[in-house]
Amino acid sequence: MDRQRGDTRGDTGRIGAAEAEAWAEVVATARRTAAEGLVVGTSGNVSARVGDTVLVTPTGVPYDRLGPDDITGVDLGGHQVLGTLKPTSELPLHLAVYGATDARAVVHTHAVHASAVSTLVPELPPVHYMTCALGGPVRVAPYAAYGTHELAAHAVTALADRTGCLLRNHGTLTYGTTLAQAYDRTAQLEWLCHLWLTASSVPGHTPSLLTEAELAEATDRLKGYGQQG
Repeated sequence: MDRQRGDTRGDTGRIGAAEAEAWAEVVATARRTAAEGLVVGTSGNVSARVGDTVLVTPTGVPYDRLGPDDITGVDLGGHQVLGTLKPTSELPLHLAVYGATDARAVVHTHAVHASAVSTLVPELPPVHYMTCALGGPVRVAPYAAYGTHELAAHAVTALADRTGCLLRNHGTLTYGTTLAQAYDRTAQLEWLCHLWLTASSVPGHTPSLLTEAELAEATDRLKGYGQQG
């Protein structure tokens, strides 16, 4: 019979419980980026890795229209293995992060303050100790057209020893071991950019920045933050 929108049967593979659960988290996280103003319309994208399968938001589909049957998955080489909806145009970006890091989840947004900062400096100045939550001062990857392998390569370089970076004239990219962690890092990065822009806008004043020693101390202290064990 004719394959309907979102049908995941046949040569597109079968969905396991782990994939179904991860897909629900991908959709929920994508909706959260829109609800909290980190993206507009269908901009930005979200993915999660389950084994050798990457579940990723499809291109051009509003997040509030996505459901369980719209699961979209590719293997690590980019070949579609789940679903019939075309994956995000930024698939090379996501796959490059999975190939270069221990990421299990990736979030890419067009957050306005972070996007603005990406046009101003080559690195986000360390105005707050939460800089350490991203591995250190956040670099800005050089510009390249969206959806290209060139952009993916620039991003991977900017992510060296970091869990987040800015994409010049574009937006943010963060990763984590879970979608919750990747999203939190995105939100923190947008907040840091908002903070720096706000402080920098006061006439006659220049924001004070943390030193390398202060950042190192904060990094050590953050290792024991939260509930342990």
